Amino acid sequence: MASSEGAARLEAMNLSGISNESLLGRALRSPFRLIPASAAVPILQGPLRGRRWIVGSATHGCWLGSYEFETQKAFAGLVRSGDVVYDLGANVGFYSLLGARLAGDAGMVYSFEPLPRNLGYLRKHVAMNRLKNCFVIEAAVADFEGEMRFESSDEPTTAHLSAGGDVAVRVVRLDSLVERGEIRPPNVMKIDVECSEVKALEGAVETIEKFRPRILLATHNRELHADCVEFLKRRGYRVEMLTELALSGAELVAWP
Repeated sequence: MASSEGAARLEAMNLSGISNESLLGRALRSPFRLIPASAAVPILQGPLRGRRWIVGSATHGCWLGSYEFETQKAFAGLVRSGDVVYDLGANVGFYSLLGARLAGDAGMVYSFEPLPRNLGYLRKHVAMNRLKNCFVIEAAVADFEGEMRFESSDEPTTAHLSAGGDVAVRVVRLDSLVERGEIRPPNVMKIDVECSEVKALEGAVETIEKFRPRILLATHNRELHADCVEFLKRRGYRVEMLTELALSGAELVAWP
């Protein structure tokens, strides 16, 4: 069952939904150019209202509180007080901050992120908000442990594992971390790992089968989407689509 408390706290206007191609959208965004990229400002609305955010770390929708508006609502409906949340592909930490607030002091968020640029902002966001229940793990997640090349990008949200990548990163397998007791088993997994989603799931197969976490998953093409859905359904999950399936994939929630 979704967390009605978490969903209820997402009382916000979807400012990010106003197109920047429209006159209104351009007028609303025009003042943003005056805000220094290094400025740390309070998030204006939603369940993260009042948390501090570095303006230039990501899209303005983050500090406006309307970033990925529908996905935010879905995530808020998954996380309950006391939950352990895995944020795979944490980027600069929006969902890590959200998970930490929703899970509360009794919960824990493990934020997995391999890209140095994103890690810098992620750690700053955790520190400036004095989060005691968010643990950053500098690594990509896949179905093996070791090292692999990571292809960074001018757009930090699209960086991904690639044999020809320009950065060497640590790679971890979730099953191994859980087996060794390095991280607590999950209640919720948010997975947005830019074309490595099947590898992330396969590397957590024992954990998923044993602990049955609720899963928010972004897929990044039709083939990967089909493989992820098959993986989840074989393990008794019910899949709900959040967005329509496109060439670039889709977002879904999987319930055990």
